[in-house]
Amino acid sequence: MFTLAIHGGAGTIRREAMTAESEAAYHAGLAVCLKAGHAVLTAGGSAVAAVSAAVVALEEDELFNAGRGAVFTSGGKQEMDAAIMDGRNREAGAVAGIFGPRNPILAARAVMASEHVMLAGEGALAFCREAGLEFADAAHFFTEKRWQALQTELARRAAAAADTRSDADRHGTVGAVARDAAGNVAAATSTGGMTGKRPGRIGDCPVIGAGTWADNNTCAMSATGHGEYFIRWAAGHEIDARMRYKGETLTRAAEAVVTELGAIGGSGGIIAVDAAGNVALPFNSSGMYRGRIGEDGVAWTGIYKEALRAL
Repeated sequence: MFTLAIHGGAGTIRREAMTAESEAAYHAGLAVCLKAGHAVLTAGGSAVAAVSAAVVALEEDELFNAGRGAVFTSGGKQEMDAAIMDGRNREAGAVAGIFGPRNPILAARAVMASEHVMLAGEGALAFCREAGLEFADAAHFFTEKRWQALQTELARRAAAAADTRSDADRHGTVGAVARDAAGNVAAATSTGGMTGKRPGRIGDCPVIGAGTWADNNTCAMSATGHGEYFIRWAAGHEIDARMRYKGETLTRAAEAVVTELGAIGGSGGIIAVDAAGNVALPFNSSGMYRGRIGEDGVAWTGIYKEALRAL
């Protein structure tokens, strides 16, 4: 028995601004990414390989804030973070503040296969070149939608206007968690960060134990939202600790952490799976692009607080 869950970020478009065409596109994009991970698991692949494939697909879809769809910093650049973790042995790899590798999650996976856990900036890029990873030019990553979002935010700051941005304008991340047929779990997360973020800012995504976590004894999780809060609360480790030391179920632990984060202003959500294949998808924001798929190959996706729907 295997299962896979993904998220495309807790920063969703306001329901009143979501057109039927856009909503259909998001559901379809999520389904494609679910199918990518499902194909790996169906072929007997590992949870690590499945979450890698799912996140690569999300990074290739400009609808989501990772890889090709990454947002811009206040300096007009794109700086991407990613992480991956194997629940069998807690091996992990992460990259931070990079631009160039076509798929940051593959850079994180290459780091996991090395003697390191996290590499950042120019050193990470040199490592990626040595590892033979595919690089893409600036045109691949540029999208007019993300560029205009930056201009709008910079204009708001220049005018000292009130911050009325939606979750979608503030942040976004993608991620995947899986339990493979052997009972192993894994997690992967990738992001462009927050629109207009200070250059050099790093959120929770590449921080092991905050935005990404996996241990067969408890669960695998990937977070999305206001990263500073998820780091302060060590969100991934907190879920693990609640399950490990308090004996809480995956659902109870994940929902408790998301509720605590919401109470202190930490908007966002979490996807998680345990070694039994149970899945939790809690969020405290207006919505979270999310989905799950099992052995039957039926993709279930959702955006707002309604139940997931089969595609």
